[in-house]
Amino acid sequence: MITRRHLLAAPALLGARGRQPDIVIVLTDDLGYGDLSCFGHPNIKTPNLDKFASQGIRFTDCYAAAPVCSPSRCGLLTGRSPARLGVYDWIPEKSPMHLPRGEQTFAKLLQQAGYATAHIGKWHCNGLFNHPAQPQPHDHGFDHWVSTQNNSLPSHQNPINFVRNGQPAGPLTGFSSQLIADESIAWLRSVPASKPLCLFACFHSPHEKVATSDAFTAPYGQASPRERAEYFGNVAEMDHHFGRILTALEAQGRGDALVFFTSDNGPETLLRYPAANRSYGSPGPLRGRKLSLYEGGIRVPGLLRWPGRAKAGLTSAEPVSGVDILPTLLAAAGAPPPAKPLDGASLLPALRGKPVRRRVPLHWHYLNAMYEPKAALRDGPWKLVGMWPEGAPKLPVSGYRPAFLDIARQQTLSRFALYHLPTDLAEQKDLATQQPKHFAKLRDRLTALHREVLAP
Repeated sequence: MITRRHLLAAPALLGARGRQPDIVIVLTDDLGYGDLSCFGHPNIKTPNLDKFASQGIRFTDCYAAAPVCSPSRCGLLTGRSPARLGVYDWIPEKSPMHLPRGEQTFAKLLQQAGYATAHIGKWHCNGLFNHPAQPQPHDHGFDHWVSTQNNSLPSHQNPINFVRNGQPAGPLTGFSSQLIADESIAWLRSVPASKPLCLFACFHSPHEKVATSDAFTAPYGQASPRERAEYFGNVAEMDHHFGRILTALEAQGRGDALVFFTSDNGPETLLRYPAANRSYGSPGPLRGRKLSLYEGGIRVPGLLRWPGRAKAGLTSAEPVSGVDILPTLLAAAGAPPPAKPLDGASLLPALRGKPVRRRVPLHWHYLNAMYEPKAALRDGPWKLVGMWPEGAPKLPVSGYRPAFLDIARQQTLSRFALYHLPTDLAEQKDLATQQPKHFAKLRDRLTALHREVLAP
């Protein structure tokens, strides 16, 4: 496990202006591994992200911190497994579940290192949004925030639920991707040129309820049914506004910023709930979708551009994760790490095609998972999934209740499957009996980690 001893603050990797690098993290919502043209989608056109990929690194083995939104976001913000944080599933409005005040986010640590910080878009790290009983974006290090508790409501079009720095923003006109880009660009322009900045822009797209402007739906008019065209257009609309943010960075003289783009989990299942009638996202060749610990639930697009630091045009199969964001940003900025142990590691070696040095393998724990695996571990080319015993209680798919943790603590990971991902991306061939040494090592590691993260 990465500790403060292993992640001592190093000198910042200074940008062209002789100060700490500017940082932009862009997170999408329910974007599937196969939803971008640079990741193989046959229909959706994403020219801005394709160009961005050619200018930096395309991570083919990029993972979310969890297979669902709230824990994924909390893991990305803190560099820690969300199960350690007490965030076990998506957070409904008024839920007591939240990112604890005592956790240190990359925004808080960069703020302390002299950065201007902003969160724009979907927050989803608490149930009591904009309420003093739980920490809000400003409590977690964001100087400026224009955010929603969860989704854009009533849909992506003309949302009414944004809050700007603690004050309801009221009804807004436009589509959420456009509004998030507008707010991001306005904030970028407001930061003095002498000050380093960190923007965390969180698009609602392409999460339901999808609504897409006609200009972006029209190119997919041949897609049937109409809802499929709206989904395709929604991804294209997000791509367009991502491009606007990059253009604004260039215009502000911050084109050498470290920019990372990814998704919070895999694609939603069509009609899993009634409003999911536009959920035509693609996991590509992967097994499973959102809510699953198979690859389709947690492997997501990952793109990083950092001119002069990240090798342009590189395609990397190095396993990376949302929990790696915090240690990477702190290493880049020369900021000290938090006192609590981290599950992520700095990705700076991967920017030059070298392996990431980890003290603990990437691991996931999700009690309400779709399909049987409740825990998973990735170590090099190997993926192990762990399941409860036959006859164990079956929890509902998604929708955490506190009693579920007591149930989980009474279970053991007693059944496992081992996959060699480079030769079995679809996770079809269990190699546990053929690879007893690999299996025993990873089984013992995952069992110990599962017990550890559920203990607090």
